[in-house]
Amino acid sequence: MISVYKHGVILSKTDESFEEIAVLNPALIRIGKEIKMLYRAVSSDHRSSIGICTLKSSTEVTHRNTEALLVPEQEYEQQGIEDPRIVCVDSIYYLTYTAYDGTNALGALASSKDLVHWNRHGIMVPQITYHDFQEYFKEQNHLNEKYRRYNKPLNSVTTESKTTLIWDKNVLLFPRKINGKFCFLHRIKPDIQIVLGIENIEDISDDFWRSYFSEFDKHILMKPIHDHEVSYIGGGCPPIETKDGWLLIYHGVHDTIDGFVYSVCAALLNIESPCNEIARLPYPLFYPDQSWEINGEVNNVCFPTGTIIEGDTLYIYYGAADEQIAVASTSLSSLLLEVSLYPLKTSSHE
Repeated sequence: MISVYKHGVILSKTDESFEEIAVLNPALIRIGKEIKMLYRAVSSDHRSSIGICTLKSSTEVTHRNTEALLVPEQEYEQQGIEDPRIVCVDSIYYLTYTAYDGTNALGALASSKDLVHWNRHGIMVPQITYHDFQEYFKEQNHLNEKYRRYNKPLNSVTTESKTTLIWDKNVLLFPRKINGKFCFLHRIKPDIQIVLGIENIEDISDDFWRSYFSEFDKHILMKPIHDHEVSYIGGGCPPIETKDGWLLIYHGVHDTIDGFVYSVCAALLNIESPCNEIARLPYPLFYPDQSWEINGEVNNVCFPTGTIIEGDTLYIYYGAADEQIAVASTSLSSLLLEVSLYPLKTSSHE
């Protein structure tokens, strides 16, 4: 088994009004010698915004802003900006996050050239009703029954001002274009789906998504296959380009008598054709076993959202029990070797 070292909590909540309940689920980006960490901050009214701090080393925070970097401004995010992930493509920083309007939780996009001034591009995932999704499900009756079970509205009533939509979260952009076009992962429970070959992300249309759902099974990248992820899986950190393929650190969830347990998992995708998963670790890379992971706002959670590489060391940053931010590290070369020992018999789209 792969060896992982847990460095512990590196960021906790403060008395600042925007982060007095929790800090969690960070995005990491290296800029020169500095590392910037953008993180979800939760206020006393349980609205989420994005905070920012600077790391001198992979485990040491040296400066922390006392005000939020991004706060809810648009109607689609009025109740929260959650779970950021960040990549830099062609000198532009792209921040994906979950926009929560009080009813719907959907992947959204913002971009910046300097991490100070941001341009919001809006919702980037399908805005599809539960009814319409169930109709697609009927047409593709070979899909996992969990799609029907997990994607039922909490409240089936549609108000005059707000329609209840399928939750689509965990949007991860690839950190470079593939064949000159954007690619990203997203998650409608219980699987991870992929979108390939997008010229301009903000131009994705309703027609695109109608076509996408008409052949939904072709876009399913990964399904739960191991015990520790049997309930559902979801994207974690932006894919990491390596000589062996795209390394994907994701989360796996299984239901227990004590509730859901969120573990950190690893898989490899084909470097030129990331719609094909080529190998997957059959056990969790790590799971909640420390006090800061077992007890918190939500118990038993290790939720990975960002990585930094220092030499051969891969640092994985994660939300611990939905309350604090922690980091763990492992040998990148050892991890790649270990994952490659467990190739899948058939790739996702063969």
